[in-house]
Amino acid sequence: MQTLEIIKLYYDSFNRGDMKTFISLLDENIRHDLNQGDSIIGKPQFESFMERMNRCYKEHIKELFIMTSNDNKRAAAEYVVEGTYFATDTDMPPAKNQKYTLPGGAFFSINNGKIIRVTNYYNLTEWFKQVETS
Repeated sequence: MQTLEIIKLYYDSFNRGDMKTFISLLDENIRHDLNQGDSIIGKPQFESFMERMNRCYKEHIKELFIMTSNDNKRAAAEYVVEGTYFATDTDMPPAKNQKYTLPGGAFFSINNGKIIRVTNYYNLTEWFKQVETS
């Protein structure tokens, strides 16, 4: 599978809530650089992160634009995330089914047909503004 197809499937499976396919695209030693936070290493840690996210948020990626390097070892994605914050997350404001819409981006490294790194970015300050005023 080419890098472009991998990244498309990553977001398609995310949008469908198909965590089995989503996680299968990751290398065992995936490095996940969290937005404005630490990095986590390893597929089990990534799965735990996603379990928490799915427990607290319902998100959908739209307006997806993917770019890949000529050697297919890197990719970048730009998108808009539409979400609902429905269960209070650790160290976050109380959840009351607040809706939010944010532009975001991600950078990927690919090796042997697996994602070995994903770095996510969105404007956390803007997320707080939207959640606190909803």
